[in-house]
Amino acid sequence: MGMFYRSIRMLEHGIKPVYVFDGKPPDMKSGELEKRKERREEAQKALEKAEEAGDEENIEKFNRRLVKVSKQHNEECKELLKLMGVPFIEAPGEAEAQCAVLVKAGKVYATGTEDMDALTFGTSVQLRNLTVAEARKLPIKEFHYQKLLEELGMNKDEFIDLCILLGCDYCESIRGIGPKRAYDLVKQHHSIEEILKHLDSKKYTVPEDWMFKEVRRLFQEPEVTDPETLDLKWTDPDEEALVDYMVNKKNFSEDRIRNGIKKLQKAKQGSTQGRLDSFFSVVSTTSTKRKQEEQKGSTKKKAKGSFKRGK
Repeated sequence: MGMFYRSIRMLEHGIKPVYVFDGKPPDMKSGELEKRKERREEAQKALEKAEEAGDEENIEKFNRRLVKVSKQHNEECKELLKLMGVPFIEAPGEAEAQCAVLVKAGKVYATGTEDMDALTFGTSVQLRNLTVAEARKLPIKEFHYQKLLEELGMNKDEFIDLCILLGCDYCESIRGIGPKRAYDLVKQHHSIEEILKHLDSKKYTVPEDWMFKEVRRLFQEPEVTDPETLDLKWTDPDEEALVDYMVNKKNFSEDRIRNGIKKLQKAKQGSTQGRLDSFFSVVSTTSTKRKQEEQKGSTKKKAKGSFKRGK
């Protein structure tokens, strides 16, 4: 239902979503997946204790932590999207990498994800909080890759090395190096190889057999489908098949589904794609210095549920 209504909501405002599903995770991600498994096991134990104590608040909290998207969930969502006439792509590897090449090729405007790896993969534009903005009253944040590099004063490869130092899903980072130190080191030495030559090994612990070169290559040359071979089409929804799937097979209310389909059909009658700021009000963010100057000269205005356009 979340996929159904969220897609309709975006289409009603002229935003055409394309969903990208993860393929096979890189072998280097196995360590991160194992950590996630351990965290779920810890959450399961905590849930059992909360249930024994009758602690409703913690029962709900740990139940949320145990939610895991399965292959069946993905297949059901793909079936729903097909019946709705909304395009989707099955990436050969990481979805964020596939999204990034779609944006760079001009097939779509932005990558909508909470995972900042999308920027490391080089997406031209990234949107965060896109799917939770209304429910959590959060602004949508828009990041522009080139402006990010300009303000950091880095090139693409330096930025990738910075991200590896800050921590990613594919390898460990150097213990003891935080964000400021990582930034300073990259600015001074320009690459991890040079950083390692000048690093105080007594003060900082470098992971044994550190695979930073392989991870760097993964970000530079990820496994993706050539966007020029992909034909993204939004088609008319199959009303009766949708009703059969959502009502007869998934037991949702027929009235709610048919009303949703009407909204979907009406939204698809529009011939042009709207701007994201027709969906949210726009609040420009500026550099810290400019912010301070603006705050001195005028009273700050607050915008609820805003679309925050960041640099």
